[in-house]
Order: sequence, then C-alpha cells, then structure tokens
Amino acid sequence: MNVTDIKPFIPSKDYELSQCFYSEIGFHSEYVTDDLTLFENGDCYFFLQRFYDESLAKNFMLQICVTDIHEAFERCSTSGHKTKISPIQQESWGQVFYLWGPVGELLHITQLRRE
Repeated sequence: MNVTDIKPFIPSKDYELSQCFYSEIGFHSEYVTDDLTLFENGDCYFFLQRFYDESLAKNFMLQICVTDIHEAFERCSTSGHKTKISPIQQESWGQVFYLWGPVGELLHITQLRRE
C-alpha cells in the first residue's frame, strides 16, 4: 500500500456554524455536496460533514502544524465560534495551544521545534 493522502472527516452539529468556524481560523472551503465541504489550507485538506455523534465529536482531535504559532493564536483567538482556547505552551518538541471547535472537537495547533 502506497498512501498518497489522508483527509479526515470532521463532524458538525450545526453545519453552517462549523463552516464559519473553519473559515474564521484560515481554511478555504469548497462545496462538495449539501452534506460535505472540503476545507484546505496550503497542502492540507479535511472534510466537514453534516453528521453529528456526541461521542465522536467529544473525542475527535487533530494536530494542525503551523509555521508561526503566535500568528495562528491571534487568528484563532478572534474566532466567534470557538468554544475554548488555551494559552500557548512551551513543550520539549515545540509550542502548542489547544482550540476547541463548535462541537467540542479538539485542535492541537502546533509549531514544531526546528532542529
């Protein structure tokens, strides 16, 4: 098996609200169907789906690696649709802050340390 790409499917309870959230934090949307939107930023993609399961949503996590953690934090802080955001934390491997989306999905916004 030669994998060339992986695109996760993120659940949404209020599809339009979740679309706004991901647009606010810097992703560009492309209509796929009435129940599916493709979001992209650079070479990274994911699907937002009109599907909600509380257990899945509350346990869903993504690591999103960025080149400038402070720029990402400022942008994410202004989102009106986030449910929670943590301060930037220094770790041995780099810096991270945590951002919770509209259904409780957890995004690990990460800037990896350059070796």
